[in-house]
Amino acid sequence: MAADRREIDEKSARVERLLGEAGLAGVILGAQHNFAWITGGATNRVDGSREAGAGALLLGRGGRRWVLANAIEMPRLLGEEIGGQGWEPVEHPWEDERSSPSFLAETARKVLGGSDPIGSDLPLAGATAVEGRIVRARARLTDAELARFRALGRDAGEALGEVCRGLEPGLSEDDIARRSADALAARGARAIVNLVAADERIARFRHPVPTGRRWERAVMVVACAQREGLVASLTRIVCAGAVPGDLRDRTRAAAGVMGRLLEASRPGATGRQLYDEAARGYEAAGFPGEQRKHHQGGACGYRTRDWIAHPRSDDVVVAPQAFAWNPSITGTKVEETAIAFGDGDRVELITTTAGWPPIMVDVRGARLALPDVWSKES
Repeated sequence: MAADRREIDEKSARVERLLGEAGLAGVILGAQHNFAWITGGATNRVDGSREAGAGALLLGRGGRRWVLANAIEMPRLLGEEIGGQGWEPVEHPWEDERSSPSFLAETARKVLGGSDPIGSDLPLAGATAVEGRIVRARARLTDAELARFRALGRDAGEALGEVCRGLEPGLSEDDIARRSADALAARGARAIVNLVAADERIARFRHPVPTGRRWERAVMVVACAQREGLVASLTRIVCAGAVPGDLRDRTRAAAGVMGRLLEASRPGATGRQLYDEAARGYEAAGFPGEQRKHHQGGACGYRTRDWIAHPRSDDVVVAPQAFAWNPSITGTKVEETAIAFGDGDRVELITTTAGWPPIMVDVRGARLALPDVWSKES
């Protein structure tokens, strides 16, 4: 994969600072999301059912970088994923990695030399867990990531809009989920979350896994689209006829909460403060307590959510950072992915669907268009 070496070097420098702060000689990055982050969008994914990818990266002090992989995976990783990025290969027979639960840590320690402690983003015998530190290292988006994220958000908004405009009553939730996944796949993205709710299931379930239920009056379509490691999340709701007044009112109230969350997503704000802001928004809109029925979302990037705003959250907003907020009021939801910049700067929605009916909200002196309910009568 042709990634900008400057991006790789910048992220490696962040990891090196982490090593100094944690007193580690090196760190192993084997989780699929961290492999994608540090390599600028490459992948070690073979088995999607596992968080660990095939092959891991080792970063040591002084900017040294290695790829640790067995003889099955090394040729592909070097030939198609990370060639030209400056990773030194350390290959081993596939049988060896099954010899001991601490094999990977022992291999990393031999490569680094010495007996100083090492870290790992995944639970690993012989290594210190550092995923929380890596989350913080990932948070601030590089210029290259901003460009990739904007492109992904644009394509995801286009794909879901295309699917939703073509929906006719009588289609099953399973059929709609398939269309959503196909539309994203046509744009090089994977639907790693693919939810659909027809009619009464919208109000009954906040995470509606698709079923054979056929929609008649309204349908909600949710997607988390992944490409080059990044994940953009969005939701759209479609009505077969005129939008009922109660649904429209609830959706606009949820959009108001979204506007407050976007306004409050400023450097230094904590997840606890953002949760409280959402709670005040629901109270002001006449729907007190809705924040307790589903999480409001939070920071995102290489996972659907890196952290979620909750009453005890000490996670802190940086800039620029991506957020997927999803305020919901029973029977509806508003969800988009946005980039929050510094104080005095804008918030940028990246998953908007051109031509979709908007709910306009004021955020940091700008008017932003959040998605209303689409009526097939309009």
